Amino acid sequence: MAEVKAYSEPELTEATDLCLPDGSLNRKAVGWSRRPLHNCNLSGSPLRKKRWNYWCVTTDNFLFSATLSDIDYLGLAFIYFLDFKTKQFHELTVDRLLGKGCNLGNFVTNNVYFEDAKLMLSFINGKEYTEIKVKCPDFGGQTLTANLLATSNTNHETLNVVIPWSDKRFQFTSKQNTMPTKGSITIGEKKYSADKGFACLDFGRGKWPFSSFWNWAGSSGISNGHTIGLNFGAGWTDGTGMNENGICIDGVLSKISEDITFDYNQADYMKPWKIKTTLSKLVDLQFTPFFERVAKTNALFLGSEVHQMIGHFKGAVTDSGGKVYEFDNLIGWAEDHHARW
Repeated sequence: MAEVKAYSEPELTEATDLCLPDGSLNRKAVGWSRRPLHNCNLSGSPLRKKRWNYWCVTTDNFLFSATLSDIDYLGLAFIYFLDFKTKQFHELTVDRLLGKGCNLGNFVTNNVYFEDAKLMLSFINGKEYTEIKVKCPDFGGQTLTANLLATSNTNHETLNVVIPWSDKRFQFTSKQNTMPTKGSITIGEKKYSADKGFACLDFGRGKWPFSSFWNWAGSSGISNGHTIGLNFGAGWTDGTGMNENGICIDGVLSKISEDITFDYNQADYMKPWKIKTTLSKLVDLQFTPFFERVAKTNALFLGSEVHQMIGHFKGAVTDSGGKVYEFDNLIGWAEDHHARW
């Protein structure tokens, strides 16, 4: 078990390159910031570079996700959709050898495009919004079209962190939640409104070890008049002196510089999870799933297994000023992910 500790995490306030000219980690880039400041100028390290833009939109009625990733030897574009009422779920993935056509820039603000006969997606950034467009002609036998706008004003704070395993292995992540959405998703003849939903971005750029494990939990919602965003992680950050734990209340980030424990039953992921800070009561939550998404990949020596649980969070979190926020029905997810990549 990893040592329980609080971290002394430096807060960055100026733009910086993630890497030095030789491709190794720029140690001045290690820290966290309230806005994305990093130029993720990855180079070298064949097969170890990993890039992705993952978007997830939740409303009271559905969850929709669209992702473009490039893991150096393979590009993946995938989408999935869950109707909360009917529990109808479908997922589609398009792969590209050596990441052909999966162009992911160095900055969070870079636009993203992908086009294939099976799937088209684009993430186009404006000053205070991202336009998410998806077209899939055969999504479980029906056409899926998504036209969404995720809005975020310039004062909205986000969680941006560099995790330093070593000078050769490191990751920048930008977690951006509680972004109000507009627009709709149409599947066949059914149209789903996203006008009262929230979007979350998981932007990742780094050089990863071959074997990895992580837990990740995220949520966006409104409770007692406050907009609450949660982002917690464990496993992959252990022992690095940095983590990806934070809460965003009404657009203001509180960084949590201590470990989070994920207590759940790996024999039955549908049982309630306990998610808590290890040294304090800054985070004291129960997560109750109502749906399990399982994604498995096995190809020769490569593999991935994800158990992403969709459900509700209840409990309390405390911001950096000591104010406690309680809630009992925030929609979100928690996952268990093992990868050999």
